[in-house]
Amino acid sequence: MDTPPSVKFESTVEPTDSTPVYHILRFPKSLVASFEFKGNLRRVICILNGTERFNCALFPSKESYFITLNKKMREKLGVEVGDVVAVELEKDVSKYGMPLPAEFAEVLKQDQDGESLFNALSPGNQRLMLKLVEFNKNVDKRIIRSLVGIEILKSSDGKFDYRTVHDAMRVATSGNIAL
Repeated sequence: MDTPPSVKFESTVEPTDSTPVYHILRFPKSLVASFEFKGNLRRVICILNGTERFNCALFPSKESYFITLNKKMREKLGVEVGDVVAVELEKDVSKYGMPLPAEFAEVLKQDQDGESLFNALSPGNQRLMLKLVEFNKNVDKRIIRSLVGIEILKSSDGKFDYRTVHDAMRVATSGNIAL
């Protein structure tokens, strides 16, 4: 398998002029031209200051792209507006634009109807479902979240409603109900 393209550069943390204010790292589009993005799908694996690795999207802005930095990430990195951050980007060539939790993969493997419904979702809704599963660090709760998510897809004819899925997963893993 070919190695995905990657690039290293530095960028300065800057605020947006929007409300609410976001904190971003901006860079020229030309830096990632070799990534050959198709359409609006610009998924990358980002490593900041050599320590914080995560999957994200690149957002367009005229002649540049930017990455958003939430408060938690800024605190982990110990950076604020005006600080320079070392950035490494690698094109994300994974099927879903983020890692597939092992528990969810196993549920899909055992439920062909659920797998078909999941694969019919938009890439963004697939990632939302995976994030809802991945959110919990307890293996047993990730299994429950996987099962609940697929069952809701099946009972709603493949329609994904974030709030419904989120609430059902939260209730199912709260310990307040018997399954």
